Amino acid sequence: MRLFCSMDSPRPRPRRGLAPAAVLAMFLAAGALEAQESPPLPIEELRVFSEVFGLIKDDYVEEVGDVDLLRKAIDGMLGGLDPHSSYLDPEMFEEIQIGTEGRFGGLGIEVTLEDGLIKVVTPIDDTPAHRAGIQSGDIITRLDDTPVKGLGLDEAVRMMRGEPGTTIDLTIIREGSSQPLVITLERAEIKITSVRSERINGNIVYVRITQFQSDTASAMRAQLRDLIGGAGNDLDGLILDLRNNPGGILDGAVAVADAFLTEGVIVSTRGRDEADNVEYRATPNDILDGVPIVVLVNGGSASASEIVAGALQDHRRAVVLGSPTFGKGSVQTILPLRNGAALKITTARYYTPSGRSIQATGIDPDISGSDLVLAGSEGANDFNDVREVDLAGHLENENGEPGDDDTSAEPSLIEKDPLVLQARNLIKAFDVIGSRQ
Repeated sequence: MRLFCSMDSPRPRPRRGLAPAAVLAMFLAAGALEAQESPPLPIEELRVFSEVFGLIKDDYVEEVGDVDLLRKAIDGMLGGLDPHSSYLDPEMFEEIQIGTEGRFGGLGIEVTLEDGLIKVVTPIDDTPAHRAGIQSGDIITRLDDTPVKGLGLDEAVRMMRGEPGTTIDLTIIREGSSQPLVITLERAEIKITSVRSERINGNIVYVRITQFQSDTASAMRAQLRDLIGGAGNDLDGLILDLRNNPGGILDGAVAVADAFLTEGVIVSTRGRDEADNVEYRATPNDILDGVPIVVLVNGGSASASEIVAGALQDHRRAVVLGSPTFGKGSVQTILPLRNGAALKITTARYYTPSGRSIQATGIDPDISGSDLVLAGSEGANDFNDVREVDLAGHLENENGEPGDDDTSAEPSLIEKDPLVLQARNLIKAFDVIGSRQ
């Protein structure tokens, strides 16, 4: 008997879709090939599934095609596992392969799924999302006029990507804002330069890694060779900036950590399959020969960047400065399918050298620091910045006033970024302590 919530009497209708028995037969036929190696199929549950399939085909308010319905069933299976497992149709699979090469059309935003809504992990440097002020932690509720609730993560990502020059409106809920924000972004060709570096404050080197790609470690080594060439053995320290780095390729992160370690585990992965239990170990070659390192992290540092920060922290090779990281500590494996699509499925968890799981906890910094710039720091002379030289009638120094020879109008990285200033001060402290021993 079927019960209807209707004022009309139920009327029998001919079945148009596949009979439940036919759907069950499809599952049994598909599973028969592996029946000898796999556990027995749950026949009763498959009967229920086939019955639901048939009822939807007959009684849903709109006609749904067999392929579409089966695809939704696949999405439902994967969506119930975790936010990072999904079915990639051939087009999405190709986009992911293009994205790992560091060039694609879109907004430059790394996102995840949280409670059915899209949460920003981080905007990528020098992209439309970064320039528009998109922030880590923003919740996206609409893409143009389409509500995000109910969309899969990969479907939402596909909507945000597109031809350069086209626009999309993002409706955003941001902590601290009383009203939703609507931000219009123009898509662009996203070319990710994963490493940039510079010398700051004499013999301190600053390296910023925006995302881990297959060539990130080699690019970092080359840039360090160029920058350190003039510093020789007088290098005071390295600032490794991993803030708002959403991760990337595992091998790229392992190679970066390995550049500063000489022995031991960098990261390990553990899963159900024995093949997923892997240890990645350091080789005996520290390119900085023990020079102090400060790693900068924040809530937008995720996945592969957490691996690097955790490895250097556990080996006491670096001081981690900033705020707790995102906590994405799971391994996704992409398994190609016969139809040109692929299955992206979580297969293992990451663990730091000391055995800590990164998942949902992240990396706690050794020293807390803020990315925020103090109000009034640009242009205005804050009260806390008043020094003796600013007081009327102060005694002059016989060697001249500080800053008399400074004609530069462009603020340095240290002046623009408070956390870099904190990192510089830490390295200077290491240098002072070392000189007194």
